[in-house]
Amino acid sequence: MAFQDFDLIEERNKITRRNKTRKIITISVVVAVAIIGIVVAAVFVTMNENDGKNDKSTSKNQHNQHHKQDQHKQQDQQKQKDQHPKQDQHPKQDQKPKQDQQPKQDSPVSSKLVSTICAATDFKETCENHLQKVAQSNSSAEPKDFLKSAITVVSDELDKAMDEASNITFDSPKMQAAFEVCKLVMEDAKEEITSSASSLDVDDLGKLASETNDLEIWLSAVMSYQQLCIDSIPEGEQKTKIENAFTTSKELTSNSLALVSHMSSASDKFSSRRLMSNDNLPTWTSEEDRRLLKADAEKPTPNVTVAKDGSGNFTTINDALAALPKDYQGRFVIYIKEGTYEETVEVTKKMVNITMFGDGSQKTIITGNKNYVDGVPTFKTATFAAVGEGFMAQSIGFRNTAGPEKHQAVALRVQSDRSIFINCRMEAYQDTLYAQTHRQFYRGCYITGTIDFIFGDAAAIFQTCNIYVRKPMDNQKNIVTAQGRADKRETTGIVLQGCHIMADDDLKADQSQFKTYLGRPWKEYSRTVVMETEIEDVIDPAGWLEWQGDFGLQTLYYAEYNNKGPGAETKDRVKWPGVKVIEKDEANQFTVSSFLQGESWLKGDHIGVPVRFTLSE
Repeated sequence: MAFQDFDLIEERNKITRRNKTRKIITISVVVAVAIIGIVVAAVFVTMNENDGKNDKSTSKNQHNQHHKQDQHKQQDQQKQKDQHPKQDQHPKQDQKPKQDQQPKQDSPVSSKLVSTICAATDFKETCENHLQKVAQSNSSAEPKDFLKSAITVVSDELDKAMDEASNITFDSPKMQAAFEVCKLVMEDAKEEITSSASSLDVDDLGKLASETNDLEIWLSAVMSYQQLCIDSIPEGEQKTKIENAFTTSKELTSNSLALVSHMSSASDKFSSRRLMSNDNLPTWTSEEDRRLLKADAEKPTPNVTVAKDGSGNFTTINDALAALPKDYQGRFVIYIKEGTYEETVEVTKKMVNITMFGDGSQKTIITGNKNYVDGVPTFKTATFAAVGEGFMAQSIGFRNTAGPEKHQAVALRVQSDRSIFINCRMEAYQDTLYAQTHRQFYRGCYITGTIDFIFGDAAAIFQTCNIYVRKPMDNQKNIVTAQGRADKRETTGIVLQGCHIMADDDLKADQSQFKTYLGRPWKEYSRTVVMETEIEDVIDPAGWLEWQGDFGLQTLYYAEYNNKGPGAETKDRVKWPGVKVIEKDEANQFTVSSFLQGESWLKGDHIGVPVRFTLSE
């Protein structure tokens, strides 16, 4: 059945959130132990061969020079604390030794190990400045101590950044509302980081699993939260101050991503991991694929029913969510009867494993009209927000009716990890669908809009979706996607597989007056892949549009594979380095199996979700 519990999420519901995060970090620790153990051996070999060689790394950003000064002035820290209390907010291992003791000196082995570990990062000096403190305070530090420090220090720097940001004057309701968004998403980041770091001290490391993807997607979300905080603030002096406040925390998050990515790559070599070989999952055959590709899925028995006409348990969706039983185990199913529900809905982080299904995407409709022009931050304009993990929706319409003149007006915002949308409808103009963070899967959906109408920084795959381009305002261009990957190691991107991109009826008559593009780079490392998709002539031959000047044009990744239709011709595509037509081997990296690790939560034998795990050929 399409809405039964799937193994990974059901298991998480049977344990506390602390055990959930412990599992994620446990996996990363195991991989870290294996990889850094090899690094240690390599260090000893290197030292024997060239005892006098130093591996010095320099930072790309001078913002962090004060950390190096802290290392040379540890005996003065207590006096400085009285005069400058904020400069003393470091992890416990940074505290000053007693007055009658000399600060511990890091051994050559520890120093070399830190330098070797940090060599994989982009911000080497930032990395070394923090990990050297672990070596100085604990000469017998184990690899997990370095990992714990790398995670903990991100949390500490987020605190510092928010303390600094809190001192900025936001002198208008619009600015204050924007900063409230910043505080909200930083709470999300802090919750994940803090709980994960506190779970590192475990005795049973468990089995060595090939699930570093979980940690990578989590750190990608932490990076995205910070960027969202910055983006929420309108252009001006306050935005610049916010951006400066988050410089170090973003560097540290990037470094953590680099370390985990390095561990993941190395673990592949040593474990020869295969997603399906260690979990007793089925081997997918062509016959199995055909069975899974059936469009219709059996509807589940609901726990409660929402009916606007009063024939159910509740008349509003919000009332049904407010009445959710605490600590409910398993999947909670809400049936929403036919009707137009004018309400702003949020499935919060505490509401995990929620399923909602309606009577059809044009019969069960959730609608609103919040928008940016009226003073609401884009993040808050969403008619419906899915945040709690494991959210599933089927046969529901999500709509924002603000119109093109109101600019950013989101119909659906999705933060939920391992979220699924089947046969749903997302309707708006600019910024229709905000695929914000984590892993998301869409199947058979109808998505329509004008500017950047599929955007965000999630790892999101859209299969067999109909994507309709609407008529914008005069002198505007249409852009289907705006992906927001801010760091090159984030495991995020927008993938359109087996979709159909076309003009809506309101655009067809005037199609020649408005240019339409597949995407543009919202952030520096924007990544979008269009494969096995039918592209109508609504798409301009250039294919892709710049964001502003040459921003991101040297670092983006825009790929096309095995598309068809008049708009799929690539000979006149823009000539940016990252725009390419890829081969099958490269396209395989962006399938549900590889990109979303879909077998672990979209298994056909378990939930019956119609999904293709591989390419169609």
